[in-house]
Amino acid sequence: MITAEAIRQPRGAFAALSSRSYRIYLCGQSLANTGTWMQSIAQDWLVYDLTHSSTCVGLTMALQFLPILSLGLYTGGVADRLPKRRILLTTQTLNAAATAALAVITIAGAVRPADVYAFALLSGLVFAFDAPARQAFVAEVVPPGRLRAAIALNAAVFQATRLVGPAIAALLIASVGTGWVFAVNAACYAGPAIGLLRLRPSDLTPAPAARREPGALRTTARYLGRHPDVVWTIFLVGMFGTFGLNFPIVLTAMAKSTFHGNASTYGLFNIALAIGSAAGALFAGAAAHPKPRLLVLSAAAFGLLQVAAAVAPDLVVFLVLLGALGLANLAFQSMANASVQLAVDSRLRGRVMGLYMLAFIGGTPIGAPLIGALTSQFGARVGMTTCGVVPALAAVGVATAAARRQRARSG
Repeated sequence: MITAEAIRQPRGAFAALSSRSYRIYLCGQSLANTGTWMQSIAQDWLVYDLTHSSTCVGLTMALQFLPILSLGLYTGGVADRLPKRRILLTTQTLNAAATAALAVITIAGAVRPADVYAFALLSGLVFAFDAPARQAFVAEVVPPGRLRAAIALNAAVFQATRLVGPAIAALLIASVGTGWVFAVNAACYAGPAIGLLRLRPSDLTPAPAARREPGALRTTARYLGRHPDVVWTIFLVGMFGTFGLNFPIVLTAMAKSTFHGNASTYGLFNIALAIGSAAGALFAGAAAHPKPRLLVLSAAAFGLLQVAAAVAPDLVVFLVLLGALGLANLAFQSMANASVQLAVDSRLRGRVMGLYMLAFIGGTPIGAPLIGALTSQFGARVGMTTCGVVPALAAVGVATAAARRQRARSG
């Protein structure tokens, strides 16, 4: 049934806020995202404090992303077959329990590196089920005409919490210890759980549940074969995730070795990125129907801006370029996410978004060590240049392939 709310389609980046269900969902996500940034800072700091080894920090990162790399396609199928709200309630409960357990042993002073590794692997396993369901669930809480704005606003809020979460984590670590950061994050998981429980069935438009079938992956592959634009978008997202988004590696090196700064300098870099990223997400939400050409241009702009930042002559120019880089980054991410979700059949959305997240995150254990080795061997500027060149070349490749397809159709 078409409601009056669905007929009156507001425009702009904040259009999704006119939906009650999305407002509830976003409030819960805001609290969860703040806790996620807090936990990221606390976990890295705890591992380094226990081992005094950057390699161990990298190992922890790899353990977190290993499950999505190996299970991404399977968990996407689970999101298509089961109610997504039920999956998300389960993942929030498991995350809260695991984080609370780590908080207890950390506060008690009994934590060991193996405990943090196990926690990283477990949280990565939960994330492998959570991510595709969460990506696809957004389409159930907003009308189709507001999905692009909702995805963009999600990204903007995520970047805004990036300014708040690390600051709270740093304050708690300095005042009461790392364990209390995990304790606060465990409490933060109550936010999205309460929000999910408050959603009324009439607020949601769930996709039809897919049947469990032996050839589900082949069905998805055949579907994507008929939609090359979706495949190329996922390819670009993979290049971004694997090579372009290694900011923790290159920015720490730029802060220390290039600009001879300290942790405050690195924090300033992240603030500049977050401000630009929030603006980029809102820009993507305001673009009602961005064409594939705009997607490719934003990818190319991201790569070129990162190369320009890598050779910036001074700190002021570098900060300005970081802001522009953040804008191009989130504009691309928001438009890519929305274009894939809007293009695919709702019955396959979970599987396709599982593949999307696999491409976006699964390449991190490959790209991060490579960029880290380049940065250590040849310097921060070379490492950051590589992070920009690869996505730019990928954008050129996608544009060339699109031009060839267009000529073939014309012929």
